[in-house]
Amino acid sequence: MTSFDSSPQFNVWRTLLALAIVLVMLATSGWTAARRQQGDTNPLQRALNSWSDGRIRGKALPEADAPSTELAGFFASLTRAQRFDLAERYPLAVGNMNGAPPKLRYRANRLALEKAVGVERERTRDHRLSAEGRQEADRRMHRFLSLLHPKRHVLAFDPTGRGRVAEVFGDLDRAARVSVVVPGVDTDVLTYERTYGAFSAPAGMAKSLYKAERAQHVSSLPRSASGAPRVAVIAWADYTSPAGIGVDAVTAKRAEDGAVRLSGLVRSLPGKKSVALYCHSYGSVVCGVSARDLPSRVTDIAVAGSPGMRAATAAHLGTEARIWAMRGEDDWIGEIPHLELAGVGHGTDPVSEEFGARVLSSRGAAGHAGYFEPGTESLDNFARIGVGAYQKLRCAGTDSCYHHAEDVASA
Repeated sequence: MTSFDSSPQFNVWRTLLALAIVLVMLATSGWTAARRQQGDTNPLQRALNSWSDGRIRGKALPEADAPSTELAGFFASLTRAQRFDLAERYPLAVGNMNGAPPKLRYRANRLALEKAVGVERERTRDHRLSAEGRQEADRRMHRFLSLLHPKRHVLAFDPTGRGRVAEVFGDLDRAARVSVVVPGVDTDVLTYERTYGAFSAPAGMAKSLYKAERAQHVSSLPRSASGAPRVAVIAWADYTSPAGIGVDAVTAKRAEDGAVRLSGLVRSLPGKKSVALYCHSYGSVVCGVSARDLPSRVTDIAVAGSPGMRAATAAHLGTEARIWAMRGEDDWIGEIPHLELAGVGHGTDPVSEEFGARVLSSRGAAGHAGYFEPGTESLDNFARIGVGAYQKLRCAGTDSCYHHAEDVASA
């Protein structure tokens, strides 16, 4: 006779209890409280609606969500003046359009940011808003002003609600390899960059990775005038992440929506350059959900501080990309139960032996958000993946990953 403590019913209750523990731990481990969304206004949707009614050369404009290859062909058929005209007429639409040339998107997003600054400046003076509302408007205005710095390259920008943004470090057109940083919970325009804890925010993560990749000495990569490898890094805060504690953080809904956007970004990148993804915390859920639909140009998916990738094993992700995982010894995410039941939880621990990822050293990384700190082995390993220096990787618990040399030698 089967005992009660091994019955299916008991296992279900034990699992539900474990999931309840997850929520309690998240509440006490730094996943911040949810912020209120702004109103129901949606500037991006209004811009897309306007684009759908637009015309050029007497012809209707293509659908804004057409395949990126089709949109790339459309923009290539236009003169420089015509492209600039569309960016000025529909800045939010063009600035978020996969298939539009990156430099045109930068131009369009500058115009969209300038308009957004004006909107937020008016809100700071609107005494119908609460003091808290005016203060938030002031913070948003200064964030947008920061993004308007002449040397910044904003690939995507949406001021709707909590806001979304993606930024490029390096020359996306000329880069031989591209790295994409996918952040986790509570990512929005206000948390996109920080003065304190800079390397725990998407902008700081990407900037740190870009600098580390350029410091690598790799003879096989084309080089810039300075002698550094030609690489580019994208800080991709262009999905709606879970906001604080709640169901979104332990389910895949936000990840599923983000996966569609991530796949669209990767497919739209210019040229045939290879791509590596760096997925932190809930960002690893996004990468896990998207893995099956990513194009073959994605050669590597590296996760750090992961609650799971919505897969039982690396093989179940359904991708030919190499899967790398790391977790620091004092990262609290290691204390949560790694399981999934009825859509709740994110599955097997990516650093576990049963998952089957290549487990990298993260020596020097502190806590849950320290993986991109300069001087850590986690950042060094990320940079080595980014430039294809696989022979220099350091695995967890060993001096090197040389035993992986055969299956990465042809990359």
